[in-house]
Amino acid sequence: MAIRSYVGALLLLLSFSSTINAEVFHIGNYGAKGDGTSDISRALLSAWKDACASNTSAKVLIPGGTFALSEVVLEGPCKAPMEFQLQGTLRAPADPSRFKTDGWVVFQHIDGLIVSGGGTFDGQGKIAWEQNNCNGDTNCRTLPFNLRLNFVDNALIHDVTTLDSKQFHVNVLGCKNVTFRHFTVTAPGDSLNTDGIHIGRSAGISIIDSNIKTGDDCVSVGDGSQQIFVTGVNCGPGHGISVGSLGKWKNEEPVVGVFVKNCTITGATNGVRIKTWPASPAGVASDMHFEDIQMNDVANPVLIDQGYCPWNQCQAQVPSLVKISKVSFKRIKGTSASQVAVKIACSKLVPCDNVEITDIDLAYHGPEGPAVSECLNVRPLISGRQYPPACAKVIQGYQPSQRNPTKINDTFDSDAEGVLPHSKHDFEYK
Repeated sequence: MAIRSYVGALLLLLSFSSTINAEVFHIGNYGAKGDGTSDISRALLSAWKDACASNTSAKVLIPGGTFALSEVVLEGPCKAPMEFQLQGTLRAPADPSRFKTDGWVVFQHIDGLIVSGGGTFDGQGKIAWEQNNCNGDTNCRTLPFNLRLNFVDNALIHDVTTLDSKQFHVNVLGCKNVTFRHFTVTAPGDSLNTDGIHIGRSAGISIIDSNIKTGDDCVSVGDGSQQIFVTGVNCGPGHGISVGSLGKWKNEEPVVGVFVKNCTITGATNGVRIKTWPASPAGVASDMHFEDIQMNDVANPVLIDQGYCPWNQCQAQVPSLVKISKVSFKRIKGTSASQVAVKIACSKLVPCDNVEITDIDLAYHGPEGPAVSECLNVRPLISGRQYPPACAKVIQGYQPSQRNPTKINDTFDSDAEGVLPHSKHDFEYK
């Protein structure tokens, strides 16, 4: 289904469930106090239970103020569409030992949900970041996420902020037709494992016109994800917009259909990337497209890394068995913080297929010299102007095929403005 179909369905949901006839369940009527210290978890759960039992669309309202909240699970199924309207700030316990699970605010088994209101989910993550030892310990404790969406269908999360999560800000699992719009993620660039929005085993997830500043991937797409749309997102600091990592576990499901368009990435350690583990079980990742991306001082702006091995926790010498195919990088411009601006490093055992590189303009101004590109185990289809020259360094005997190649000594107009004509593939994949 195309992106406009998802958005249209969700706007219809919004108009249906956010009417003036929605019954309002104000947490103040359940004894909640916005004094910043009194735990409102019981009041919130009571309000949710009553709203969920309503035969008509219902709204749980958290007004302005600061409300202390311990971990809660807001469970469905509900009898009618639900809205969770957060106007104030929810504040998590700062001490991670106060949590028994990996979710602070969990929405699950709900069909028809809106989260709105302009408020903030404050995870108070600083203590947790200081205690995070996952860089060297594969058995480290899983810290709580600010928001978990488990098996939620037909949802719209808009005009709210997640702040300083202890780990991922949002984890989307087993969901269908969920849109994040005007969504804000904020955490320091050095906060560990604070992915903005992580998606796994879900379909029809859209992230639109949102701002994500964090210490890990702005958006990460895990296994089993299908028809994922990211457009109009400002990312950075962080680790960029990533597919993966894939191949770490057995029985991972294919990733099919990832579309990233009209995004700006600033000051990130990666731009747009696909990452798989070496020594992986067999897997599939296909139909992934990155188009019209602005890079501002971004390291590794364009990257396929099939030897992803953080902290040397893998058998790096054994090639990945995740098959990557049908990938395009089109109209990506800006500045690189690393000399290697484009790196397509695919698996020796299952080389990448059907990779397109079109109209790249990435400048590097460091002491090593101009920007370069590297390719490994791939024969990309190259078209349009290329700076740096695409796959100038090719290893393992592979040579790039070219369509309408640009001569290396052509002058690239790096100051050109405007968007080039869209390809026939622009978000119309079925």
